[in-house]
Amino acid sequence: MLSIKMRLTVFRIEGADPQNWKMTPIRHSGFTTSLFDVNKVFEDQRIGNFRDQAYMAEAVIPRLKQVIENQQPSIELVKTKLFGINLGYDRILIPQKSAGRAQWVISSSYARFLLDTPKNYGKFDVGDEAVVQLLLEGCTAKEIAAQLGLSHRTIEHRLEKLKERFGARNTVHLVVMLLGNHVGHDTGTTVN
Repeated sequence: MLSIKMRLTVFRIEGADPQNWKMTPIRHSGFTTSLFDVNKVFEDQRIGNFRDQAYMAEAVIPRLKQVIENQQPSIELVKTKLFGINLGYDRILIPQKSAGRAQWVISSSYARFLLDTPKNYGKFDVGDEAVVQLLLEGCTAKEIAAQLGLSHRTIEHRLEKLKERFGARNTVHLVVMLLGNHVGHDTGTTVN
């Protein structure tokens, strides 16, 4: 029973050079995004042919090498970048048990988030900072107005200006972009 956001991939270990290892999707992810075609990016190919080699070098190859060497499964939350876009997913790596070197590793990943590269929208004034903070805490426009002692219409006007500034289509999209901006302050690729 795999969730729609899960993908199942087999890595075939061919030789010592990870660039020659082949990844074959067994089950594509139903995870959708307008940023790129996830299933096309992770199509059947050699690691050396993958379009984002930095992603492979930082988030994939080291963990594959580790599970192959240890012949022990690995379960982890991966926070990294793919084509400069923040990406988070749960991953299970299961290597072949063998007396010699493993010939394959099964990878199951469950998508958590994919956030476009944060852009610098400049600094917020004190009023906008308060609105943004309360919005990120889940407050409605009416609740924000009550907490700040402003009219509901004033808060709606500020939210409309923030949506224009960020290019957000609606308030939910604005919150996602604001969160992506905060996530983007984390520098470097980390795999936990």
